[in-house]
Amino acid sequence: MAAKESSYSTPKWWKEAVVYQIYPASFQCQPGVTSGWGTVKGITSRLDYLKSLGVDVVWSSPILKSPQADMGYDIADYKQIDPRYGSLDDVDELIAELKKRDMKLMMDLVVNHTSNEHPWFLESRSSLDNPKRDWYIWKKPKSVNPDGVPEPPNNWAQILGEANSAWTYDEKTGEFYLSLFTPEQPDLNWENPEVREAVWDVMHFWMKRGASGFRMDVINLISKDPSYPDADIVLDPGHRYQPGGKYFVNGPRLHEFLREMYREVLSKYDTITVGEMPGISDEQEILRSVGANSEELRMIFIFDLVDIDKPNVRMALKDWDVKEMKSIITRWQRVMIENDGWNAVFIENHDNPRSVSRYTDDSDEWREKGAKLLALMQTTLGGTLFVYQGEEIGMRNAPTTWDISEFKDIETINFWKKSEMLYANDKEKLAYARKIIDMKARDHARTPMQWTAGENAGFCDPGTKPWMRIMDDYQTVNVEAQMKADNPNEHSVWQFWQGALKQRKEHADVFVYGNFQELSPEHPEVFAYIRKSVKGERWLVVLNFSKKELEWTMPQGLEIESWISDNYLKDAPDKPKQTGVPLKPWEGILGKCK
Repeated sequence: MAAKESSYSTPKWWKEAVVYQIYPASFQCQPGVTSGWGTVKGITSRLDYLKSLGVDVVWSSPILKSPQADMGYDIADYKQIDPRYGSLDDVDELIAELKKRDMKLMMDLVVNHTSNEHPWFLESRSSLDNPKRDWYIWKKPKSVNPDGVPEPPNNWAQILGEANSAWTYDEKTGEFYLSLFTPEQPDLNWENPEVREAVWDVMHFWMKRGASGFRMDVINLISKDPSYPDADIVLDPGHRYQPGGKYFVNGPRLHEFLREMYREVLSKYDTITVGEMPGISDEQEILRSVGANSEELRMIFIFDLVDIDKPNVRMALKDWDVKEMKSIITRWQRVMIENDGWNAVFIENHDNPRSVSRYTDDSDEWREKGAKLLALMQTTLGGTLFVYQGEEIGMRNAPTTWDISEFKDIETINFWKKSEMLYANDKEKLAYARKIIDMKARDHARTPMQWTAGENAGFCDPGTKPWMRIMDDYQTVNVEAQMKADNPNEHSVWQFWQGALKQRKEHADVFVYGNFQELSPEHPEVFAYIRKSVKGERWLVVLNFSKKELEWTMPQGLEIESWISDNYLKDAPDKPKQTGVPLKPWEGILGKCK
């Protein structure tokens, strides 16, 4: 039987779309609102800005009703907007205004867990025989210790605070409920068909209201090993609880549940879907979800690149190098091309530090070059491109001089609390814990958007206190300055992103759908690759991921017809078109091949 023809290069709107992620608390507060939080109306007021950048789809992190234990990823009502963000009418207006600009809205679907204030959970915990008891995962204590304290059913650690158990004890009913992230986020029991039907109902509600699809929060955690075994011991002896991902990442019924979701909801609409799937790197397992004929999801976020500095828990560090980074990118470009899957291209989101601080050099000398280098890389990789707010102006991590009280995220707070407890008498280890926060905290991506050099960076009214401290560099790093920049020789980071996105769209056959061939796997600093369209048009990308001046030698037989752009100059670079190509520190260049 003949092999099925690949649909990888078949054009689809969701493949070519540029998706812009908004963190609603930090994007834009509307005039007259004194809470210091961003709002839905604030988002609507910036649609022309997003359109001018080159954005097609707006994905907002959750704006639904929530006690905000985990910044909205703890939902108390799936069909109401949290009052601090606005109202359903405001969202209807946002959808209508997006439509006027030929843009779309992607909702954040958080259905692995709810808030512990959701009516479903309030019912579930009210008694052992409540009809919704089985909507969540309840287990009896494993034992009772000599002090009379009930022991959790197993040794799984909480994801946002591994010093704590993933199980929370309920005094009233004498059982534990599973709460993988925090006690305020009880996990739904997807084994129960009533739970799945309730989720389908939520999805239909938003699709019928005008959403174009969903980013699905930790969707690969919805199926757990029903025997709930103890996790392997991988953390040092000071840790009582251990990461249990082996038993809930891509669990036994995940694909069955996703296919049911597709059948019952997604197949009925022309959607964009992306699954957040941490902790999975197995190619065949991922292709089961994103293969062209999988009938599950359009694409997923593969975490290999943003986990490059993660050993076994997120708030920890490990060394990495450019060769490892290149191999990750090359691997997933090739896997999707060869197996008719689809990539989500991203290096920033609300759960990760800023990319210019992580992968390049965020010093005043090199921040702009590094931010543009990363822009050139991302806009020339195959897949659907995701840009995170502030990435387009090269926002960086919070300074190391900030007091720990400036960090607001539950993960950071739990980590620091644990560190102070474990290392109270060890200054060196406590300083290392602070270094981890300075490099890895999710808060770095959550500082308010820097719109202007005015008070509060144009994020909220003068005199209003923002919910989180604004970065100290906003007077020099802001949207207004970068959009208006008129340096005759060099683009601002924003201008470079705008041009690169335009180029990506004009040459989608090359950069979105084209083949990918790495040319520099063994080079310790240079990432060079060819993108080739179905018609044979070839483009070369050369990226110097170092602070060194160096020369990269082109493969024999490769010749450039014309260099198109680089991150140093407005004009096309004057570089040799064969053999040795000199590169400045953090320089990236793009050329069309003969």
